[in-house]
Amino acid sequence: MSLSSRGVCGLTLAAMLALPALSSAQQRGNPDGEWRYQSADAWGTRYSPVNQVNASNFEDLETAWVWRADNFGPELEDQFKATPQYIDGVLYTVAGHRRTVVAIDPSNGETIWTYREPNTARWERSMRQNYGKGVAYAELDGRGIIFFTSPAFFLHALDAKTGRHIENFGMRVDLPGFPETGVIDMIPDLITDWEPWENWDQPYDADYGIPRELGYITTSSPPIVVNGVVVVGNSAEQGYNQTRIENVPGDILAYDARTGEHMWKFHVIPRPGEFGHDTWENDAWRYTGDVSSWAPMSADEDLGLVYLPTNPPTIDYFGGFRPGNNLFGTSTIALDVRTGERKWHFQTVHNDQWNYDLPNVPIVVDLTVDGRPVPALVQTTKTGIIFAFNRETGEPIWPIEEVPVVQTVVPGNWTAATQPIPTRPEPSEPLGLPESDVIDFTPQLRAEAMEMLSQYRVGGPFMPRLYEDHNTGVEDNIRCYGGLNITNPATLDPSTGILYVPSSRGCSGGSIMPGQDADEPDNPATTGTTISQWVAGPGGGLPRVQGLPAWKPPYNRVSAYDMNTGERIWWVPIGEVPENIANHPALRGVDTSRFGGGGNSVNMVAGDLLYTTEGSSGAPVLNAWNKLTGEYVGQVEMPGAGQYGMMTYRHEGQQTIVVQAGRPARLIALRLP
Repeated sequence: MSLSSRGVCGLTLAAMLALPALSSAQQRGNPDGEWRYQSADAWGTRYSPVNQVNASNFEDLETAWVWRADNFGPELEDQFKATPQYIDGVLYTVAGHRRTVVAIDPSNGETIWTYREPNTARWERSMRQNYGKGVAYAELDGRGIIFFTSPAFFLHALDAKTGRHIENFGMRVDLPGFPETGVIDMIPDLITDWEPWENWDQPYDADYGIPRELGYITTSSPPIVVNGVVVVGNSAEQGYNQTRIENVPGDILAYDARTGEHMWKFHVIPRPGEFGHDTWENDAWRYTGDVSSWAPMSADEDLGLVYLPTNPPTIDYFGGFRPGNNLFGTSTIALDVRTGERKWHFQTVHNDQWNYDLPNVPIVVDLTVDGRPVPALVQTTKTGIIFAFNRETGEPIWPIEEVPVVQTVVPGNWTAATQPIPTRPEPSEPLGLPESDVIDFTPQLRAEAMEMLSQYRVGGPFMPRLYEDHNTGVEDNIRCYGGLNITNPATLDPSTGILYVPSSRGCSGGSIMPGQDADEPDNPATTGTTISQWVAGPGGGLPRVQGLPAWKPPYNRVSAYDMNTGERIWWVPIGEVPENIANHPALRGVDTSRFGGGGNSVNMVAGDLLYTTEGSSGAPVLNAWNKLTGEYVGQVEMPGAGQYGMMTYRHEGQQTIVVQAGRPARLIALRLP
């Protein structure tokens, strides 16, 4: 794509930016040239200072090797979610439904060793088999150790060079095929002292795991190792598939990295006497589950804090059985890594009923705000709302207001009266659909759009769903916003304090339906015993107007925010505008070069460049931009479209860029000739 069609909006000169001092790689736990964490470093930045590839030679990149992930199990044509990590001269990743751990030669893509966990009934029941996102690493007594969590909820510790399990770590798992050492069954640590399990009064089955009537637990993102402590998150069935109100809470577990000894457990659903217990009415804390930290975590090793993003409680789109704000659902939490003590938290959605789990790592960065140094933490969201805190205290950097929102009319439901909205930065896409954002390419289009919109109640991300027999005078409640997900995470350059956020606006609606109409008692993924009064029903959205979205472009973009000021300083379009829009008769003579289109971008900052893809449905290309100004640098063709992760490393003096691609699932390595 030409430079003219990739123009820059709101160009800001580098000299105008308040640039904080570059945080050292040592602070971030990532030696120069490596990519030791799922999100590059302990701070979760997705940034690398490696700069061998630059604006002058970017378009010279060539495919160096391709590593195939579809060899590691079925249904891998599109599904590959792990960002590889480069650690001490070796690439590591996980692949397939067994979450096979793989060590790869970074020079040529050759597989060095693999480990695959034995089959268990609890693995077969996992809803997140192929959702593994990477591994964790620690060096103890000069020995590199790879930690990974499996879909069956085991924690493994492997020798980084050989792939063999570590001696004298954990306890023996008495199941066929498991090693004598180097593995931990984490379910007993999770359910010990949990009331539903204590009342179950039946022996624990290590093969089956948690009884189906009580719930199910699995993992998605890797653990994180902070100051010798392995902190483990978890995940459960997606809330939009659930029909029963019981599940297990995803309490956070911590283990000694040297011995595997269980150190602490943090209750994500507070129990009597604990902070936040009063936010669970109707005794819902006894039976509700799901709150967990399924997305990647981050840490400040100097402060000894680990930062967790969490997801909502059981069942999306209905919270009537769990009234109250429901801490610590959909929250950012800072825990003392040695004790598990909560240092601070912020709940980004009260009584989350919209599947607005925090899908991105909380990003650590040092900023300069109003002339003062601020140790900061930035949390991006599915709604496009961006939160910024002092990472030591949890105090917002800029005021966050509790804004009244539309309340539910569904019988038996409960919604929070207000939701938190920061005064800055502005959301990545507008909240709601104001008249000024409605298409006006022609007067006829504008009139048709306004007539269509008059039949709906359109608002921001917190519009509650309706039910089939609603009597509200509108066809549907519509939520308009534009955020990001784990598939297209944000990037933050610690050398400048600039945050890069991919986004595309959407306007969705839908209904809820009686739980008894959706419940599938014979479905092994169905957990719990009590069918919910209401559950997620059919989805919906705004009709198009003569084939066009009702809102003005851009349809897809990446925005750059100077987090020292909280200002969006520029944005660039991502992808080509769809042909049905570009060739629409009403758009003859309209410049569509900045409309964007296709899938959301996967991003990374390395050296002076911002790298972007065009989503799994977009072109198989890698683009580069000047990270300070948004000026377009160039484009490189790839064997497949980037779909999930991207990283870079320097091995034997040469920089390599690795992009995940689908159809089939693989890693594509790019290098200069």
